[in-house]
Amino acid sequence: MTTITDNRSRSPLERVVYGLSNLFATAGGLVLLGLALMTVASIIGRYLFSLPVPGDFELVEVGCAIAVFAFLPYCQLHSGNVVVDFFTLRARDRTRSRMDAVSSLIYGLIAGLLTWRLALGGYDMYQYGEQTMILGLSRWWGFIPIVASLALLTLVCLYTGVRQWSHRSL
Repeated sequence: MTTITDNRSRSPLERVVYGLSNLFATAGGLVLLGLALMTVASIIGRYLFSLPVPGDFELVEVGCAIAVFAFLPYCQLHSGNVVVDFFTLRARDRTRSRMDAVSSLIYGLIAGLLTWRLALGGYDMYQYGEQTMILGLSRWWGFIPIVASLALLTLVCLYTGVRQWSHRSL
């Protein structure tokens, strides 16, 4: 598949989808970079001064979840998901494109369902005041970027599904 490179030739929807996907992926990368730096600081502090970063594993747990979900829309938009095409290798392009479209739309339905359920789960954690063990941080705040990423993934899946159905290049 080819990628649209000229931003001026994109529709407003395409600019929003590509822009937000790039923004979320960049933010996910920055979160991972911050976690890596914190982990190095914690290891050095533990080794040299017997003073690790308190709750480092709690922050890594939440940060990695946020980063992984932030990468999903970008991955879907750029056809980065693993595809097993053993059975469809000899199918016509149009047939494969339609099958990819159905897959994208099903993925979008699943992402929408996860968005809804995780939003409710985060709200429950907010209501009950659940906190992490070491730092005592509220757990609900981690759901905000995750739910936003899933909402964007839902939009991206629907967008790619429509594009694949009409057999236009992404």
